[in-house]
Amino acid sequence: MRITSTSCICPVLVCLCFVQRCYGAAHHGSIKVTRNQTKHIEGETEVHHRPKRGWVWNQFFVLEEHMGPDPQYVGKLHSNSDKGDGSVKYILTGEGAGTIFIIDDTTGDIHSTKSLDREQKTHYVLHAQAIDRRTNKPLEPESEFIIKVQDINDNAPKFTDGPYIVTVPEMSEMGTSVLQVTATDADDPTYGNSARVVYSILQGQPYFSVDPKTGVIRTALHNMDREAREHYSVVIQAKDMAGQVGGLSGSTTVNITLTDVNDNPPRFPQKHYQLYVPESAQVGSAVGKIKANDADTGSNADMKYTIINGDGSGVFSISTDKETREGILSLKKPLNYEKKKSYTLNIEGANTHLDFRFSHLGPFKDVTMLKVIVGDVDEPPLFTMPSYVMEVYENAKIGTPVGTVTAHDPDAANSLVRYFIDHNTEEDRYFTIDASTGTIKTAKIFDREETPWYNITVAASEIDNPRLVSHVPVGVRILDVNDNPPELARDYDIVVCENTRPGQVIQTITATDKDNSANGARFHFSLDEGLSLNPNFTLRNNEDNTASILTRRRRYSRTTQDIYYLPVLISDGGVPPLSSSSTLTIRVCACERDGRVRTCHAEAFLSSAGLSTGALIAILLCVVILLAIVVLFITLRRSKKEPLIISEEDVRENVVTYDDEGGGEEDTEAFDITALRNPSAAEELKYRRDVRPEVKPLSRHHPSSSLDSIDVQEFIKQRLAEADLDPSVPPYDSLQTYAYEGHRSEAGSISSLDSATTQSDQDYNYLGDWGPEFKKLAELYGEIESERTT
Repeated sequence: MRITSTSCICPVLVCLCFVQRCYGAAHHGSIKVTRNQTKHIEGETEVHHRPKRGWVWNQFFVLEEHMGPDPQYVGKLHSNSDKGDGSVKYILTGEGAGTIFIIDDTTGDIHSTKSLDREQKTHYVLHAQAIDRRTNKPLEPESEFIIKVQDINDNAPKFTDGPYIVTVPEMSEMGTSVLQVTATDADDPTYGNSARVVYSILQGQPYFSVDPKTGVIRTALHNMDREAREHYSVVIQAKDMAGQVGGLSGSTTVNITLTDVNDNPPRFPQKHYQLYVPESAQVGSAVGKIKANDADTGSNADMKYTIINGDGSGVFSISTDKETREGILSLKKPLNYEKKKSYTLNIEGANTHLDFRFSHLGPFKDVTMLKVIVGDVDEPPLFTMPSYVMEVYENAKIGTPVGTVTAHDPDAANSLVRYFIDHNTEEDRYFTIDASTGTIKTAKIFDREETPWYNITVAASEIDNPRLVSHVPVGVRILDVNDNPPELARDYDIVVCENTRPGQVIQTITATDKDNSANGARFHFSLDEGLSLNPNFTLRNNEDNTASILTRRRRYSRTTQDIYYLPVLISDGGVPPLSSSSTLTIRVCACERDGRVRTCHAEAFLSSAGLSTGALIAILLCVVILLAIVVLFITLRRSKKEPLIISEEDVRENVVTYDDEGGGEEDTEAFDITALRNPSAAEELKYRRDVRPEVKPLSRHHPSSSLDSIDVQEFIKQRLAEADLDPSVPPYDSLQTYAYEGHRSEAGSISSLDSATTQSDQDYNYLGDWGPEFKKLAELYGEIESERTT
């Protein structure tokens, strides 16, 4: 089968067509497949061989982007079996068969019905088959061929990454590479010049150039200055067909910025500056600014300002503001117009980041001169000292001078100064000040132990201009006076063991003094000299502001005395010395052999006898049970009822109650009323009935005749002496009551017990002589006597 094509356009195709013609093809552009024929040679039998395929050209070419009205002819299929009678049928299968590519099944002509784009699909693979139209059997094997889409220049070059933004340092050498741009062409790079791109520069000359083949952009001038021009817009064109006429082109923009280098030294706009600063400017404050210009940017424009010489280098200082790159002039010392009216400063501004490639451009620094004019200002008074410290003794009288502050007017006018105290705090009210002299005096009596230090503020102003005020702090120290006696440092709990030895230290005591060490640090301890020698304890002064308490005898007994009191006298070393007396309490306690205190309580007496705590608890429990039984027994006896009928044998004593006062002492012979008896009626003093006396009372030595004349006070004293000397009395105080009313009245007893049944002959006229107190009694008995007589 022959495949015929009319696409012999390029030289390669011409050669192929020439080859086709050399083989004597019956049809132009066809490929013919012939059968091998058998030669009949005499004497040889007929031999059958496999038919050989003729010359096969298995590629077709079709132009892309065909815009004609008729389908584009691609080629022709022809089989050697085709005799032209229409018995052979051609079938086309594969990519695009029936849709893009159609075939005339009788003639074998192939046409393209659509416009093809090589950039979308470069070739199509198809299969050709020749069959017998009557039997539908293939006449020869299936043949595969390719239809290639032939490229035309229908795609312009494109810059896929544009537009570009790039930087290059200023002052770069000519030919410095800036950027490489690349354009792509969708056409076939293997066929013709459709994809062969050439670069050129449309905009940006003469500053930049581009390599036509590589697209590398380079600087085209020497020393391009950023300060002259910083931004450039370069347009690059890419053209295919090797730049020939009729080629397609595309362009892109490259934005190039020159970056800064330190190629410009700083420069002051002026060589001389003048600055006015008032003398009232505060130390440390900024008084002015100065700036040197630098055409560079960023760190290349950073600079440092320095005062290199001048008479004001010790008065002023300069620093650099990193944001504004200005020199800030500050004041180091106070200005005084009266002493110096102007200063001259030489200020240098120099770059901090140098590029030695440009050192030939000169020193990267500049110098200018600054003259500072000091302005005269009416200043407030100036104190002679920045602060004052004064002293005054405590307890000083009100109005005592403490000290004097002094201020003067620093101006040439030298105005008078007035002083006063700022009453901002309570402490300022404790002092007064003389407005003319500045003398400070006390306004109250101070106690150093309460407040040892006072801080006040004294102000001074000019009389002519009171608004100008200056202040100064004044500290007043309160000096100590020995006005506080020493005291014991704490309350001591002193214990002495029962088994102690003489001379043993049982406690060391210390003292405190509210006064300072100059008046109270040296203490002297002693016992009160006004008391007799203490037989139990003594005190030893240790000469180191402490004292020791020592025992004076061998043993102590809690049963005899469990607490002792020791008065101690403490004096300080002040002038004049002060002293105080304190009483120490010493407890007697039972101790172990090693000196540890075992107990100091009274309930421990039984424990010393060998009874344990459990035994004591058992004894107390038994006592409580016995008391409960006794109370229960008494309660039952009281609640027991008497029988209603008393038997005749029940004989009981009757108690008869008399509501009568009786006849006085003589009616009570049944009782021992010796203490209440009239001394004249007491024949003798009786002993105590509960004990047996060993010493006779003192009253036995008094004769009975003395009892008649004894006084009540003397009688009581005698009784008291008997009780004090009686050894048989209990070891506790007892109360004895004496109700003696004096000697027996001449009228005798008025009791009815001793009165006769008959009328008495007693004369009661003497009652009228007893005074107004007995007037009523005299009238009463006088009436009775008169009635009796009548």
